[in-house]
Amino acid sequence: MKTILSGIQPSGKITLGNYLGAIKNFVEMQNNADEDTNIFIFIADLHAITVYQDPVELRKSIKSLAAIYLACGLDPNKSTIFIQSEVKEHAEIGYLLQTMTYVGELERMTQYKDKMQKQVQGVSSALLTYPVLMAGDILLYNSNYVPVGVDQKQHLELSRTLAERFNNRYSETFNVPEPIIQKVGAKIMSLQDPTSKMSKSDKLEKASIFLLDDEATIRKKIASAVTDSEAKVYFDQENKPGISNLLTILSCCTLKSIDELVEDCKDMNYGEFKKIVADALVEKLMPIQQRYNEILNSEELDLILTEGAKKASYFANKTITKMKRKMGIGRKQ
Repeated sequence: MKTILSGIQPSGKITLGNYLGAIKNFVEMQNNADEDTNIFIFIADLHAITVYQDPVELRKSIKSLAAIYLACGLDPNKSTIFIQSEVKEHAEIGYLLQTMTYVGELERMTQYKDKMQKQVQGVSSALLTYPVLMAGDILLYNSNYVPVGVDQKQHLELSRTLAERFNNRYSETFNVPEPIIQKVGAKIMSLQDPTSKMSKSDKLEKASIFLLDDEATIRKKIASAVTDSEAKVYFDQENKPGISNLLTILSCCTLKSIDELVEDCKDMNYGEFKKIVADALVEKLMPIQQRYNEILNSEELDLILTEGAKKASYFANKTITKMKRKMGIGRKQ
């Protein structure tokens, strides 16, 4: 039996980058998985609170992300969909693994360094330790494979390290998880600064396409996307990052290769090319938005999340029980 696990934080609005780089990949894996594969997709609300979140907005975002998962094609009959905080073992394994993690390992994390520099009112200890919680998310279900963005690969390496460390210290317990990184679309860049990743937290609204943007907004943002002065459509990430980013987005939406798209668009000016990209995005996102609006406040959504938490808890409890026994915690032998 193989297990695949991944999740997204419910902080902020979900971007096109989150969809093309993560959720779309979840759906494809789900649909291509065989009967011997367990797929766990969760909403990482414990990770979201490593920095302050408005409680009312966070609760809305959790439910919204769950509806987006389903609207994008995740099927509760094929994948276990749940909210991280509703499975208490996530927090528990986070602490158990902290006892085996060295401070130096956490201080070397690139994302910790970046986030620490941006903190104004002090640094939460959770910002330092959340890679351990992430490792716990993965190991709790004894995952074999984890879909990750290229910027999360360092965190997966910590998961692999902790799995091996636990196995060596307490006997064979965990699989050593492997990353799944998409070749195309793993990293969608900002429309206004195509050398930086598209981000939920970007203060410049037109830098990101959000999954729930209306058609007019999508077209306006693509039309204003930064390109270059050469006026030729081809892929060159170093010298033409804006056009290369738009080609990547178009490839993910149309399922055509970059080479095919360059051939199709080689005689277009940038205005014509951007219209093609906007058309493809609108065609891709409008059905998702329709399904999202149907399910957001439905009883179906709550039933799916409740059932998902029950199933996840069943697997998680078995792992925690085994870990405690091997670590000598509690009364049970």
